[in-house]
Amino acid sequence: MKINKSPFFTYPSMFLLSFILFGSIFDVEAAEIFQQTTEYKGVVVDSRSGNEIASAYLTVVGTNISTITNADGEFSIKIPTTLSEATITTSHLGYQSKTLPLSYFKTENTQVELDEIAEQLSEISIYDGGDARVLVKKMFENKETNYIDDPILMTAFYRETIKKGRRNVSLSEAVLKIYKAPYDSFSKDEISLFKARKTADYEKLDTLALKLRGGPYNTLYVDVIKYPQYLIQPNMLGDYKFDFDAPIRFDNTNLYVVNFESNDKSIPWYYGKLFIDTKTLSLVKATYKLNVDNRNSASQMFVRKKPRGSTVYPIDVSYQVDYREIDGKWQYGYGNANLVFVVNWKNKLFNSRYTVNAEMAVTDWETLPDFKFKKDESFLVPSVVMSDDVSGFLDVDFWGNNNIIEPEKSIQNAIEKISRQLKE
Repeated sequence: MKINKSPFFTYPSMFLLSFILFGSIFDVEAAEIFQQTTEYKGVVVDSRSGNEIASAYLTVVGTNISTITNADGEFSIKIPTTLSEATITTSHLGYQSKTLPLSYFKTENTQVELDEIAEQLSEISIYDGGDARVLVKKMFENKETNYIDDPILMTAFYRETIKKGRRNVSLSEAVLKIYKAPYDSFSKDEISLFKARKTADYEKLDTLALKLRGGPYNTLYVDVIKYPQYLIQPNMLGDYKFDFDAPIRFDNTNLYVVNFESNDKSIPWYYGKLFIDTKTLSLVKATYKLNVDNRNSASQMFVRKKPRGSTVYPIDVSYQVDYREIDGKWQYGYGNANLVFVVNWKNKLFNSRYTVNAEMAVTDWETLPDFKFKKDESFLVPSVVMSDDVSGFLDVDFWGNNNIIEPEKSIQNAIEKISRQLKE
């Protein structure tokens, strides 16, 4: 895939969009390429209701291999054949984690049932006299103790979709290598492209070519602990209101739940929830949104370029970050950024609504204290725009042994349609 690069890059906006009228490979060890794997597929559901559970984690115990379920609760995970005696733990907020032997999993139609946690956790909701701000302050102060302090080379899967209404009009997917800098350093994370594919149906974009700047960096910068300047700065906690919500349990860990919102509502402002481990005071998960009632200011934050005669503004902006605990240290595991926006044309009766979603899941990692990141052609700058390259959609084994997020039904249908069209 070719990569378009631009020097323009602005934050704290987590998305940067352009609306335009139409007019070297990363080195990997041979073992990673030729290692034999078996792919297992299935769905994670609630044991009582049978409802699918989205964003559930599946981790191969004793390894760094993991994946996450899609919006339909579906998963796929590729496991080396040498791990025939492996066990897999499935976990999700509010459910009892379940560990099952690999022999339970099938290549198709595996069903993993999770039991919702019934016990009351209200007794853990008090911290330091009920001061939620003190808890958040302590969370940031414990960063050096609770999070990785060595450089890590991560393998991650990235998916970027654009929908017009309910129809998929653009799809980008990539396997990436991420150099994750230690949390106690000022070094920034860096990304290299390993394998990618992208297509867009421009006929359905209503003479608009939408480009998302930043690509996978949009999902990496939601890491609140590494990049607090984009959400809540530790030295500016007084600018936010904090209060406790009902506690919850995740992966056999009790979590405080802290609601937060900005005091200054004269400009687009953030609000959301922080999920904090009651023992280590580590941030385990964060979900937050940007209030975009001020359409003019919100448009200036996100829209880099638009054609004359159009008005573009976001109506919903939301983010999510999940962390994983490995050997007593927490690290980035999953990021999601979602934007819904409206395009109004002068002298047109009806507007168009678009949804842009970007998500990235870490599927493997290794500690590399002396690793030097090669800034070759595969290196991505934070202002990257992923370019069209449809060739990968013809190859049913395009991803090889790399784990991916199983595509939702609508995305899978789009991929199959693209493949058929390319073969015609």
